[in-house]
Amino acid sequence: MRIINITDLSAPELDIYARMSENQLAHIYEPASGLFIAESPKVIERALDAGYEPVSILLEDRHVEGQCADIIKRCGDIPIYTAPFDVLTKLTGFALTRGMLCAMRRAELPSVESVCEHAARIAVLEEVMNPTNVGAIFRSAAALGMDAVLLTPGCSDPLYRRAVRVSMGTVFQIPWTYITFDTLGLAHNKADHGIWPEFGMEQLHSMGFRTASMALRNDTIDIHDPELKQIDRLAVILGTEGEGLKTETIDSSDYTVKIPMYHGVDSLNVAAASAVAFWELGRRS
Repeated sequence: MRIINITDLSAPELDIYARMSENQLAHIYEPASGLFIAESPKVIERALDAGYEPVSILLEDRHVEGQCADIIKRCGDIPIYTAPFDVLTKLTGFALTRGMLCAMRRAELPSVESVCEHAARIAVLEEVMNPTNVGAIFRSAAALGMDAVLLTPGCSDPLYRRAVRVSMGTVFQIPWTYITFDTLGLAHNKADHGIWPEFGMEQLHSMGFRTASMALRNDTIDIHDPELKQIDRLAVILGTEGEGLKTETIDSSDYTVKIPMYHGVDSLNVAAASAVAFWELGRRS
């Protein structure tokens, strides 16, 4: 254990906690994988359980021998930066959740095939750009029967600090990956934004998934339709905030599914809709 008391807030080794953006952290070691920040003992513990490698820890000094002691022991010989609460708040610009942050190395993205190999129910997120919604969807997916999550290239990063925090660390418990040419194992010479829905849908169908787009259209089936519970492998597709799913995605899906609305309400927030969809479609007859 290397305890380092913070005396200089401008020290470069603290940049990852206080002065680097999420995007800078994600690309800090390119071409190798970058970093992300896990916040709170519960979330950090779940990341460690999932095999993520800690790089350093920043925490309130009173927690070194308190609630964070067991986690520190698991992290080996890495720097442990400490300071009183008011100093850390000044450094990071916010009050630490339960007094602890941990910088961790990102893992290489797994292939779509490996993530879905044993899955019967998966969630597919199309350009969900709000990290709060992404985190909430992951939490619902883990709790309500989804076996994996796939994200299109336009989605917010599940390892952004807010997404991780909102998910309560379930981003480390449920398998996930982005749908890219590399994760599909396809040769390419163009940007990944062209991968979905054409190539991604093709891969889902080739793996035996029936696809169900959640959309408010007239040509839909009700979410309670018993036919959906009979499907062996089902991919539930949710769209971006506001605009919903692309027309091409809906047209290439096996089903278009609608959650019935009442009292003149036209739709639910995508995170709320995901919880309803996962609860109903995650159950099998």
